[in-house]
Amino acid sequence: MSTTPPGPNGIPVLGNGRKFASDPFQFMTACEDAYGDVVRLDLGPRQTYMLTNPRDVERLLVSEWAKFRKPDLDSAMDDLLGDGLLLSDRDTWEGQRELANPAFHARRVAGLDDVMVDHATDAVDDWTAGGQVDIHLQMARLTVRIIVSAMFGSDIDAATVRRVQENLEPVGQRFEPSPVRAIIPDWAPTAENRQFDAAVAELESVLDDILADRRGTAADPSHPDPAGDATGQELPMDLLSILLRARDRGEQTDRQLRDELMTILLAGHDTTALTLTYTYYLLSKHPEVRDRVHAEIDAIDGTPTAADAQQLDYLDNVLSEAMRLYPPVYTLFREPKTDVRIAGYRIPSGSVILLPQWAIHRSSRWYDDPEQFDPDRWSAERRRSRPRFSYFPFGAGPRHCIGKQLSLLEAKLIVATVGSQYELDYEGPEMDLRGSITMHPDHPMPMRVEPR
Repeated sequence: MSTTPPGPNGIPVLGNGRKFASDPFQFMTACEDAYGDVVRLDLGPRQTYMLTNPRDVERLLVSEWAKFRKPDLDSAMDDLLGDGLLLSDRDTWEGQRELANPAFHARRVAGLDDVMVDHATDAVDDWTAGGQVDIHLQMARLTVRIIVSAMFGSDIDAATVRRVQENLEPVGQRFEPSPVRAIIPDWAPTAENRQFDAAVAELESVLDDILADRRGTAADPSHPDPAGDATGQELPMDLLSILLRARDRGEQTDRQLRDELMTILLAGHDTTALTLTYTYYLLSKHPEVRDRVHAEIDAIDGTPTAADAQQLDYLDNVLSEAMRLYPPVYTLFREPKTDVRIAGYRIPSGSVILLPQWAIHRSSRWYDDPEQFDPDRWSAERRRSRPRFSYFPFGAGPRHCIGKQLSLLEAKLIVATVGSQYELDYEGPEMDLRGSITMHPDHPMPMRVEPR
């Protein structure tokens, strides 16, 4: 048996990079179809392997997670997110995760339902019946407001929200797959690098303004927690307050504080906004599913709450199916600390391993009719028929997304708030996608706002 996994042939210098960059989604799907569990790829100077069996996902993310680290793939990513929860190594991550946990505790998250609904109501109040909205832009602006309120204990105005959104575009472009970027140093004064640096500086300026707004309140018992009294704590328990108190105790540097805030600002709103965007797109394409969602929402008496959200079982299935078909995080990366053997193949230390949600979520090996939007596939009986890690939109294991419950509650309450008044009909082109840190539509997402 060969100890080298099979994989597609590349071209000189660029390897498989050009095909991956032109359409990473089609490329990953084709490789999964052609080569199976372990695929060798030529995507740059480091050996790269793609794993597509849920058995191996479980091994890397859960049972043997400590044998693998997050690889350092791009120094620009370090410039953007630094040592925040998303990228930090194990020792730093464990301390930061323990510090952040109270801000994401289930009881505190449930207490944020008023914050989420209030912001969603304000957003909907600006819509015009019969008018049109870009649903991705609308959801991105809404989720920025919610994450700043919920995790930073602050509010930002419409102009600041626009600043955030305008500067996310050059940041996202910097991380779109490119076969030649690896040979261009980050210090090179290219237009892309200058735009990226300027955008990061603008986002840091937004964080500076939030810090100025919160100056002196982190240890003030009279400063309200956005979650109200859900935690029963005297001090505010939003993430920023927790980090500021840790800094005052000498347990947090200014740089670490900046990295965590940037990570939560970007990751904490982007994935939820994308989940909602893809959900509304799919509901518009499947009006019979939308009618069932609206019927479930209509059973809510008054303003939706966290308790109501727990009863929205069909909507929960719809969101799961949307994230299966369109996972905002479409691949995870790991690096083995020592040589490992996977499915009979040797994977050397220092290589890059891809765990592609996109390809696994859409594989006919794990799903019947995988391209079909079918929320009923998330019934308990049908779930049991599939490998557990054939679905992992939030990652898995110790390093799963800390904001999972926050994101799901937020998505449910936004859909419930919007759906109590409006039905949305997609009026754009057939959806095209582009890869970056997350998977985005490659065009505006216009929706007609129809009163119910």
